[in-house]
Amino acid sequence: MLDTEPLVSIEKLRVEFQTHDGPVTGVNELSFDIRPGECVCVVGESGSGKSVSSLSLMRLVEFGGGEITKGKLLFQREDGERIDIAREDGRTMQGIRGNEIAMIFQEPMTALNPVFTIGDQLSEGLITHRGLTRAEARARALELLREVRIPEPERRLEQYPHELSGGMRQRVVIAMAMACRPRLLICDEPTTALDVTIQAEILALIDRLKRENGMAVMFITHDMAVVAQMADRVVVMFRGNKVEEGPVTEIFERPQQDYTKALLAAVPRLGEMTGRDAPEPMRLMRAGEAAAPEPVAARKPEPLLEVRHLCTRFPVKGGLLRRTVAQVHAVEDVSFTLNAGETLSLVGESGSGKTTAGRSVLRLVEPTSGQVQLAGQDIIAMGPGELRRARRNMQMIFQDPFASLDPHMRLYDQIEEPMLNYGIGTRAERESRIAGLFDRVELPRSFMRRYPHEMSGGQRQRIAIARALALNPRLVVADEAVSALDVSVQAQVLNLLMELQRELGIAMLFISHDMAVVERVSHQVAVMYLGRIVEIGSRRQVFENPQHSYTRQLMSAVPVADPRQKKISEDLRFRPIPSPIFPVDYAALPSVYHEVAPGHRVLVDPVTHG
Repeated sequence: MLDTEPLVSIEKLRVEFQTHDGPVTGVNELSFDIRPGECVCVVGESGSGKSVSSLSLMRLVEFGGGEITKGKLLFQREDGERIDIAREDGRTMQGIRGNEIAMIFQEPMTALNPVFTIGDQLSEGLITHRGLTRAEARARALELLREVRIPEPERRLEQYPHELSGGMRQRVVIAMAMACRPRLLICDEPTTALDVTIQAEILALIDRLKRENGMAVMFITHDMAVVAQMADRVVVMFRGNKVEEGPVTEIFERPQQDYTKALLAAVPRLGEMTGRDAPEPMRLMRAGEAAAPEPVAARKPEPLLEVRHLCTRFPVKGGLLRRTVAQVHAVEDVSFTLNAGETLSLVGESGSGKTTAGRSVLRLVEPTSGQVQLAGQDIIAMGPGELRRARRNMQMIFQDPFASLDPHMRLYDQIEEPMLNYGIGTRAERESRIAGLFDRVELPRSFMRRYPHEMSGGQRQRIAIARALALNPRLVVADEAVSALDVSVQAQVLNLLMELQRELGIAMLFISHDMAVVERVSHQVAVMYLGRIVEIGSRRQVFENPQHSYTRQLMSAVPVADPRQKKISEDLRFRPIPSPIFPVDYAALPSVYHEVAPGHRVLVDPVTHG
């Protein structure tokens, strides 16, 4: 039962940012309450003001050039005193931040200090706010790392942020936020970079703390399935304004505003594709009408990419002379065939080897052994000159478009660069082709003269797609290409990829941890675990008849975009992923498969999944 007295009351909040063109309003007249033990989800697209409102509550918005020009931010402290955070001085805020109000930031690399160990960063808040000794703080830090399911926590305490994967860094940030058991936890896209199994456990952990400690949660996300699982109430924002607020069931079942309806229509839902053979574009709401999806027609199977017994291992150096003391078996005995004009999705948790497999196919990472044939050409056997020529036919779309685009080059130059490298066309022909690509990815031609920092995340990802298509490739490897995008932008980008595939016959290797998206775009699906494919088959075979226990575990962890089907549970029991590090002389056994149905194979080697 929720207390009637709100823990936090935001009243007519207005935040402005000063620019060369005058003040820009980030949040306008925003009002809502959060009660103890309640989770309020704030949803909306990039630029809607979700994060600005949360940074205002922490009084961090002024460090990003923002100013609270109007409104109150009322907060009830531990001693019962009710204060207006908008009017408090820096000293008071130091005692509140990280102690009574904690925040989980979206980008873990910028939230962690690169020069301090994980143990030091977890202990700092406990020593400052709770007065623990260094030994007590360290013991608590170890307990926190276990709570967020980090493998080998004792070792992680001594490591630095750059030594951890993105998913692990995010779990460390979550552990830091929960260290002092805050009264209000602000979660800004906390599970965007996490796999479904880890996401399910983190959501269950936040939900448990909310219930046990009466902690209030302000949850900012673009994932409507997470909203359905976590929220008690939902606040929908658009361009700095609140457009709708209500209980989660009301918002999902009886949305009042067109914008809320459009947001919900863009959500891919697991099970929507049951009984359908071909991928189908997402329904997009335009002017209140749903655009009718056109299925991606099946083509006559024509193998384009054949991968056989691919292995990629990385050396682990140690000792005084930095000798190779062990090997990381990142990809182990992986085989699959990808047809022209089709999509094969690689799914699995962080560390399962899916990204390394994609990079090994393109030889961005050198494989240890195996065969990769693209249109009959042996990619592994090619010398530097041959490989450079072959790269015209295979391109990659990376997860983070801001990191993969050059901040000093205009967008026009970035798309022209691969054409110049291969001497394609005259200047006029290139200009015409680039203009056509901008049209194709639905960006105005006026954007050609812009730089990456002038674009939103979704627009940058479209530029990355346009650049990947500049050379008319036959194979595109999309590595988590839509995981960081808002649902509406994600739907547009997915539709664009499927449309281009239909028109140009591109084969796509789609790497993702989002099972609902995979179900929507795939012809074939391969599930990876510990460097091996544990199950592979058509989309219908894998999703409608999963045979391997790990595949079923992944499916059970997927949040459902229906508040009446809550799956958050402390009963989730995921086996810890074993270490993929083996001695140098370790001889890995080959992958053995049982054919359940034609094209549907399941790993039976007991060594890898016993």
